[in-house]
Parts: sequence; C-alpha cells; structure tokens
Amino acid sequence: MTQTPTTPPPESGAPGAGVPPPFPFPIRSALDPSPEYALLRADRPVSRVTLPSGDTAWIVTRFEDVRTVFHDARFSRQAATREGAPRLMPGVEADPDSIVSKDPPDHTRLRKLVAPAFTARRIAGMREGIQRTTDELLDAMEAGGREGDLVSGLSAPLPIITICDLLGVPRSDQDRFREWSDTMFRTSADALGEAIAAREALIGYLAAMVQGRRAAPTDDLLGVLIAARDEDDRLTERELVSFAGGLIVAGYETTANRLANSVLVLLRHPEQLRLLRGEPERIGDAVEELLRYIPGGAAGGLMRVATEDVELGGELIRAGEGVIAVTNAANRDPAQWDDPDRFDITRKPQSHTTFGHGIHHCVGAQLARLELQVGIATLLRRFPGLALGAPEDRLPWKKNVVIHSLEALPVTW
Repeated sequence: MTQTPTTPPPESGAPGAGVPPPFPFPIRSALDPSPEYALLRADRPVSRVTLPSGDTAWIVTRFEDVRTVFHDARFSRQAATREGAPRLMPGVEADPDSIVSKDPPDHTRLRKLVAPAFTARRIAGMREGIQRTTDELLDAMEAGGREGDLVSGLSAPLPIITICDLLGVPRSDQDRFREWSDTMFRTSADALGEAIAAREALIGYLAAMVQGRRAAPTDDLLGVLIAARDEDDRLTERELVSFAGGLIVAGYETTANRLANSVLVLLRHPEQLRLLRGEPERIGDAVEELLRYIPGGAAGGLMRVATEDVELGGELIRAGEGVIAVTNAANRDPAQWDDPDRFDITRKPQSHTTFGHGIHHCVGAQLARLELQVGIATLLRRFPGLALGAPEDRLPWKKNVVIHSLEALPVTW
C-alpha cells in the first residue's frame, strides 16, 4: 500500500512559490508510485517541477487531466523535439523521426503505415509462437532444478525474442539488442555516454539490416516497412530505422519489466494469486489490473510542449512550456477507482493510462497484453508451487534507470 506522506507537497508554479522541486521524485518503492503524487492530486494537480536537465516543466497527476494532455493537440510531442525545448535529461535529445515524436499529419501518415502490423487478427495469430517460446523458456528453467531466476529465464527473453522475430532480427543477435536497450535506459550522469553510444549502435545495426533487406526482401515487419518506404517514399529512411529501433526498445524493456514486476505483485498478494490459479479465465482482467497497479517509468510519461496558452487543473500553462502527464499518478486516482492502492483482479476492467490515450495510444498494446497473459498464465500453470526464492527486501533493483526494473527475481517451484 502507498504510505501517505506527512511532508508538505512540492511548491507550485505560482509567482513567489519558490524554486520548483526536483523531479522525478525519489523511488521509495518500485511497486508503488511516489507518495508525492497523492498530495499533488489532492492539492496541486498541475504543478511545476525542476528536471534533471535544469529545465522546468509542469507535471499533471489527475486521471482526467492526464487524458486531456494525451488527446489535446495543443500539447505537442513534435514541439518537444525542437531546439530550445525543455528536456528531461541533460544531453539527451528527443528523436524527431520517432513516431512517438510526431504530430499530425506526419503522425497520421506513420500510424497508417505501421498499424496493419498490429491488428487484433495479426496479434492473435502470434499467440501460438509466443506460447511456444514461453514453453521453451520454462522447459529450460525446469531442467535446471527447483529454483531459478525469472528475469533471465522468462521475463527478459520472452519479449526480446517476440519483438525481434516480428522484425526479422536473427536470434543470434538478440542478446545484443537486449544489452543496447538496457544501456539506453540508464540515467546517471556517468552513464550518459554509454547510453548515447548504445543508441547509436542500435540505429547503426538497423540501418545495415535495412540495406540487407533491400538486397534480399523478406515478409517480416521490417521488410514490409521497407517496401512501403521504397514504393512511394511514404516513409523516410530515418523514420523507418527510428520506428524499428523504438519498437525494439519499447517492446522489450517495458514488457520485460512489467512481466517480472507482475509476478512479484502476485506473490505479494497470495489471496489474489490463489484466486487467479483457481479461476485462470480471469487472466485478462488480472493483466489489466497489473497494468494499472504497477508504476511505469520514474518520470511516468513523455515530455510535451504547449503550443499556446492552456488552462489546466487551475493553472495557466504558457506556450512553450513543458508538460509531463504522469501515468503513475493517474492510475492511482481515487476519483477514477475505489481504493486505488488496493490490488484487486476482480475489478471491472476500466481505462488506465499505461498505454497512453488518443493518437499516441501505444501501437503495440495488444501485443504486450498477449505476452503478459501467456507468460503469467503459463508460469502459474506449470509451476503451481511458485514462491520467492529470496526475501523481498533483498531483491536486486536496477539503479539509475528510467523504468522500475528488477535485475533478478529468484523463485522456487
């Protein structure tokens, strides 16, 4: 449960209110949002903060306000990539060629090109392959005895295999993609150079893949995107490579961490775990509750920039100012959910903000849901005696990363 803090909430952006507090807030619990959010939702739902870059921005914490930021065209992702725009991290520039950095009409053009690869029918057709991969990974864990590491055994390899197979990346290279993705999410000042180098290595590899696919066309997703690029230039070369790189990073890192954290949450709540074991048909609702309940990244969202003055949550956001819609806070808003800090897989499914909202709703949301459903359901069915293999307070968490992630999750069965 989230503890209610007794310290005053951070200062707002009102004149004379003082220097905005530093953000992201300290991570006190990897499975609970920062307690500052509860105070902000109640008293200052739109509040100024100081970012690691030294820039200031607004953070938005109430569910309805977060959805407004997501769908209101006056809060621009594209403007956040321009020179002089507020930055979350020092030295890290937003990729202007990424689909998540585009506004209409460019975003509309890119979304139409990539959406057919993620239709409900196509994703459903991937179930068999995801199930096979999950079974193979659990077979290998089981062959190792009665204990193992769920991160290296299942939660990390399953999504990287899935997304790389989708793009046509050889399995012999998939460990390299995992390493690059892990490195790119480091946020400490001394690791910044490594993060930039990892991104350049990933982009360079994908650019070489594109050239190889032109010489020997394929019918995987990368081949389809290349065909769209070469047919009538609807997709620029940089957009193609950027989309493929973004898909690997987002499709691997977020799903891998969510899968490991989901298992830990279920083990934390044995009554909910018993319910899911006894009624496995609840797996869809359980995954939605896990997506709502578990915090995402430390910042909780991507930077947007107001293109004109906008009043939101009682504050006037000026044109050119940065805005971060914090999904971690929105997903625990008591105005949207009864007792939101309680984990309950029997909740009636409702909209959460984990996959965003509006035109930037995650294109791979259904694929992530499928991986989580298959991975969790198969794990619980195969290992009915699943239990933590170490005290929870001794579990190793990665430091200085954007996403809350376990380095390892020792389990027994």
